[in-house]
Order: sequence, then structure tokens, then C-alpha cells
Amino acid sequence: MPMVQLLNRRAILAGGMAMSWGAASAQTDGGLVRIVLKTSKGAITFDLNAAKAPLTVRNFLRYVDMKLLDKSSFYRVSHVPNQPDHGLVEGGLRGERAKVLKPVAHESTLKTGLTHKDGTISMARRAPGTATADFFIVVGDQPGFDADPAAEGDKNGFAAFGQVVEGMDVVHAIFGLPVSATAGVGAMRGEMLKTPVTILTARRAT
Repeated sequence: MPMVQLLNRRAILAGGMAMSWGAASAQTDGGLVRIVLKTSKGAITFDLNAAKAPLTVRNFLRYVDMKLLDKSSFYRVSHVPNQPDHGLVEGGLRGERAKVLKPVAHESTLKTGLTHKDGTISMARRAPGTATADFFIVVGDQPGFDADPAAEGDKNGFAAFGQVVEGMDVVHAIFGLPVSATAGVGAMRGEMLKTPVTILTARRAT
């Protein structure tokens, strides 16, 4: 499973034919694209910022429009040490090779102007430019996920590309689910949900 070293106090994130990029671009230029994830715990609605993060939004829409996220899951919860109400929930394809498409170029928050505030959706990755289908939702404001030229190690941060507008109660419900004490590798050990939450469908709102 793809993993990336997070900045400072954060945990390790896991990262994950086709509608043409040109077609996706024509549908996303200049504004917000609303997406509804229907999960086994309820619906989560995002506004994806195509104007500020066009490459990342187009990438996510490839998976939505091809229905590749259907029957995927939220599978991981990470809590910030000493701040149990801060952390993330992570979902996606977990490296299913038959469904994972070409990685997307990294869009730094220094370029997009987006930040990792409570409810932000962002891409999981290893090195910059390796993000595919796995994503996370921030619980609590976490500026440490933003790009920081002064940071030690990886200074690039993560590619924020949208915001939850409805369904944070569902995110919090997932965030509070029990995890396995033994599942997961390395820093992810102890963060994998005992019972993943199924993403039933991922669709553009109509």
C-alpha cells in the first residue's frame, strides 16, 4: 500500500479506460464541482475546487465518472497524538491495480491557495506526483498538511482540492469507529478500521 511520511506531528498516509483529460477539463473549468459519496454510514457531499486545483479535481473526476470508486471504502482513521479530536479518515482503492489510473501531478497548496482546514479533502501520496485514487478528509484544522518551504523533510505538503459541505457528521462517525490493534504496516499499524466503511457510490450531484 502506498505510504508517505507526513510532516511534523502527522501520521503516515496511504495513497492509491478512461474519459479523456480534455473532456474532464471542459466539465470542470472555472468553478466548483459537487460530488456526493453515498457510504454505508450515510452521505458525504464535497465541493471540489476546479478553479484552484484543476489537475487534482480532474483526476478525482476520472474515478467518479468511470464509477471506479463504487464499492471502495474508507479504511483508515488516524488521530493526532495528544489531540484526539484532530486527525483524518482515509479512503479509496487501496492500490487495486485493475482500477488505479495514471498518477496526477502534485498541486502544491502554495500554488492553489487552498489549506487543510476542518473538512478539507486532499490526496494521499508517496512522493509528489504519485497520488492516484486514495484521498483523505481532514478532521480539525491541520495547517501542517500544507506545503511549507521551511519544514524539515518533505516540504511539499498534500494536494487539497475540495471541502465537505454536508455530511461532516458522517465523517465524525467514521472517525470514531474502532481500529484493529494489529492491522497496518509501519506507522499505519493500529490505524486500520476493524470494519471498513463501504463507499457505495461516488457521483456528481445533479
